[in-house]
Amino acid sequence: MSDTEATDFGFQQVPVQEKAGRVRQVFDRVASRYDLMNDLMSGGVHRLWKARLVDWLNPRAGQTILDLAGGTGDVAFAIQARGGPGTEMIVLDINAEMIAVGRDRALNRGLFDGLTWVVGDAETLPLPDKSVDAVTIAFGIRNVTRRAKALADIHRVLKRGGRFLCLEFSQVEVPVLERLYTRYSFEVIPRIGQLVAGDAESYRYLVESIAKFPAAPAFAAEIEAAGFAQVRHRALSGGIAALHSGWRL
Repeated sequence: MSDTEATDFGFQQVPVQEKAGRVRQVFDRVASRYDLMNDLMSGGVHRLWKARLVDWLNPRAGQTILDLAGGTGDVAFAIQARGGPGTEMIVLDINAEMIAVGRDRALNRGLFDGLTWVVGDAETLPLPDKSVDAVTIAFGIRNVTRRAKALADIHRVLKRGGRFLCLEFSQVEVPVLERLYTRYSFEVIPRIGQLVAGDAESYRYLVESIAKFPAAPAFAAEIEAAGFAQVRHRALSGGIAALHSGWRL
């Protein structure tokens, strides 16, 4: 994908070089209310999905784990708590406002050791080859401009035997649920965004970005194309979300 091509920004087509900046603006606006809005929009179910990610990862003490698009810290905190002493977390997010929220939350919880906060791009990770034991990303891969490039760089930084786990929205598998979910997404979520965060447009983009993201089997094929082995996926809540797993062998 060259800089002269267009790419999806929700339902819009924008020049490739503009998407990252537009996404950054969205998350600048929603950072302070991001977790609250996730709770309201999902009825708290996003926390159960993230717990499933941590369960499947099953981190161990002494591992170094990179959490991408994890600025508010909730996934990193849960992984570190499960892994125990010596679990090193690198939290990377392209958005400085999100990283600031996560750092503040860590300080408020008295979490200082084993957490490194980095403002960076998932497409060009500022890490050496084969330097981390696992990479996680929750609800962030759909906002990446060049997914293939990001997946290749994730593969690069993983040690041999390292694992990639991705939690992302998917395509609902049950027809009745799909119709209800679509109405809720496009009619209710932007209204909640306006009422709670004063920003309907950002949440309209987030809903559109979910609708444009490929179904789980198609995204699993992208993970395999990046060089991962033993790629699997699990549908969550009737396909509203999906967990993807792949290994660098």
